Amino acid sequence: MPAESFTLAAAQIEPVYHDKAATLDKTCRYIERAGNAGADLVVFPETYFPGYPYWRGSVSIPRWTELMVDLQKNSLHVDDEAVDVLAEAAADANVHVALGTNERSDRPGSETLYNSIFYFSRDGDLLGRHRKLMPTQEERAIWGRGDPSSLDTYETDIGTLGGLVCYENHMTLSKAALTAMGEEIHAAVWPGFWEQHGHPGDKSRAESSEAVDTCDIYPAMREYAFETQSFVAACSAYMGEDIPDGFSESELGFNVAAGGSMLINPAGIVKAGPLVGEEGLLTADFERDERRATKAYFDAMGHYTRWDAVSLSISDETLSPTVETGDVIRDNGTLSAAAAEAIADDHDIDTEAVEAVADAILDRHQP
Repeated sequence: MPAESFTLAAAQIEPVYHDKAATLDKTCRYIERAGNAGADLVVFPETYFPGYPYWRGSVSIPRWTELMVDLQKNSLHVDDEAVDVLAEAAADANVHVALGTNERSDRPGSETLYNSIFYFSRDGDLLGRHRKLMPTQEERAIWGRGDPSSLDTYETDIGTLGGLVCYENHMTLSKAALTAMGEEIHAAVWPGFWEQHGHPGDKSRAESSEAVDTCDIYPAMREYAFETQSFVAACSAYMGEDIPDGFSESELGFNVAAGGSMLINPAGIVKAGPLVGEEGLLTADFERDERRATKAYFDAMGHYTRWDAVSLSISDETLSPTVETGDVIRDNGTLSAAAAEAIADDHDIDTEAVEAVADAILDRHQP
């Protein structure tokens, strides 16, 4: 059974911008610090490793290309030695880790980057990864779209863990999918905290915690917790006043990295944060009864649902550049005899019936 009490942490710390080795070293230090603080789970911000591309939309195409190549070189890959180092750090600190990272594709022939969360167990295992399904606006020039299969949850000794990246936390159906998968603890990663000036396309870096009046993150995280009855560790990026080496201030035109991390219980009550304008390790203690008490009143996976009225289809597809259809579908678009026979044998029905149904389905789905 999951633990009845646990501690969540948000590592609102500045990466060593575009520097893989130095960011790795700092990450391991803060994983250790989270363990020493008694945290059971520590969450790092969106693309903390090795920093969010605040230069998007602010540089020329030649400079953009130069920075993209640099970002590729300093991003994580599932087979990196750095991943083994991070897993070992999690094990040494005895803490689960949800790490926001730029991820370099592991598909042969690809150098595409993804906006990902890597999940490490306190046993030192890479549990899996989530890739942001739909990069937001100009982000689509930086990252590819994630596989549907990466929308998933993981069993831990403190509960079922899931997570989403930035505006995914506004996506109604993605939230519903994680809820249906039994998510109990939610890692939400963001690139900062901001003031909105009328609409999402007009925002500026938050100057103080008063930004909660207009920043969509604050109500979104409280609502996520309440509507899913989950514990939420929302970690937002922070960068100090010093301009990173190799950059000019004008190049970092989208720098909204003011922090804004929060730790929230299933009733939507903020127990720590938002921490704005400084680096820090935010922690808060939680009791499983906080979830039970909320669910007693409003259970999104039980008595407060109407699946007969509204239901959800979830894909577990992994996108691939090739489709193996040669042995199943003929060139003329009909089911092969071998496939029809195999299906008929599996279900103990007539082969001609299988072929007839297949033809009807294929005809209906012709473009």
